Amino acid sequence: QRESFQPLFPFLPAGFAAESDESGSLLQRAVAVLQSSYLDSTSQDGFQYSQAILVENDLFLSELKAFARAKEAAGYSQEELRETFAFLLFEKEEEAKEVCQSGLRVNSSSISTLGDPAKGVYISKYADCLHPRPWHHGKSGYIVICKLIKGKVRAIAENSTAASTCPSPGYDCHVSKHGPTKSSPWQAFEQSQYYVYEVSGGSTAERPRQVCPYIFLA
Repeated sequence: QRESFQPLFPFLPAGFAAESDESGSLLQRAVAVLQSSYLDSTSQDGFQYSQAILVENDLFLSELKAFARAKEAAGYSQEELRETFAFLLFEKEEEAKEVCQSGLRVNSSSISTLGDPAKGVYISKYADCLHPRPWHHGKSGYIVICKLIKGKVRAIAENSTAASTCPSPGYDCHVSKHGPTKSSPWQAFEQSQYYVYEVSGGSTAERPRQVCPYIFLA
């Protein structure tokens, strides 16, 4: 049963808006995105979503478009420029709201197998594989659906050493060359991550423009 709407963003910076899901249509749209992005088909009956809020930040949206224009001018294909969805899970509402307001920034991940977390960000490909441990019955949390332009993607082997892999010149995203292993939640989580970065002038951006928060869900 969908909960009544409670304002989640009482104080918003300029250029930022949050729209409540009064009609339920946004929730339905968000759930369709999530369910089409499950790794395991049995997840269809495993999750309940109670609330959806459209997150609109003019700066993030304009920078996403600017990133696409710049890469198109650099000769990227339409497939490389295609917008897709990726997902973040938070146990605390405040943490999810912070990402919606400030964007996904480097040094936000505890994993480093696909690249240095100080130089890029991690975000999940699958909407039911958002945590390294199994999601037990009765547990709740908050999901942020993000728009993502993957750009040029490089498949690499996971690196478990102390020396993290650096962003690859000429690419925008690392993925694991191994498919997600369903038998191990931790491996499935690590192997289904996007490691996204933006390199300009020899330095990496604190907030890659190709990731844009889109919908907040409880």
